[in-house]
Amino acid sequence: METRTTPLPVGAMLALTRLTAARAEHRPCAPVRTLLPPGDVDAAYAVQSAWTARQVAAGARVVGRKVGLTNPAVQAQLGVDQPDFGVLLDSMDCPPGVAVDITRTLQPKIEAEIAFILGRDLTGSTIGPAEAAAATAHIAPALEIVDSRITDWDIGITDTVADNASSGLFTLGAERRRLDRALDLPLCRMTLRRGWELVSEGSGAACMGDPLNALAWLAGTARDHGSPLRAGDIVLSGALGPMVPVGPGDHFHAEISGVGTVSARFTGGEA
Repeated sequence: METRTTPLPVGAMLALTRLTAARAEHRPCAPVRTLLPPGDVDAAYAVQSAWTARQVAAGARVVGRKVGLTNPAVQAQLGVDQPDFGVLLDSMDCPPGVAVDITRTLQPKIEAEIAFILGRDLTGSTIGPAEAAAATAHIAPALEIVDSRITDWDIGITDTVADNASSGLFTLGAERRRLDRALDLPLCRMTLRRGWELVSEGSGAACMGDPLNALAWLAGTARDHGSPLRAGDIVLSGALGPMVPVGPGDHFHAEISGVGTVSARFTGGEA
């Protein structure tokens, strides 16, 4: 992924400083939307890009992207009419079977998704679901641990975009399968359990009608922002059901029909 180092306007730099301090001090901060021009999503992406460039300069490696705000109800809540995206770093990847230290997060919530692993670049002038499918090498079940640096998740669109689309951590299930005509992604059913309790359920249709729509949207948008999707990238395509708060000691298990299963166990903090 190409990262930009264009100097930020004063408001954007203040937003970056506030979010960086929240991460470093492990303490949520006030919203940053008051520091940016109202509704200026491009300014928020500039903050995100500057933060990413700092992480890469410090040794992190970009491994993919995530799509957020794929549910129309959530879009309506934030007053937007499109999804957003964030960057996935290698440090966010939690290997399956290894407990996740909850103290790595501030206000974690979890959601089950379908992950795409790209087999080739997605840079064409026209990128639709067919092109997205053709570029996919494998799909996998995934759990995204979303996390906001903004106190009490009091976010608007510019808050979440500047805050790397409220990204936290993620884990992919061990299963991989090729995307073929036999698998109808909108009809894939998802169940997410905390222990034995069913806490979230949904289907692929909850993700922009089809997770491939989310991947195609991301590919076109990332291309237009000058950082196109590349072969090998992991893409978290968006939640298939409502996200659920995470606490110390929680053990989650998700099953996505036709795709596979994925689990995450949380340690640390006060049980």
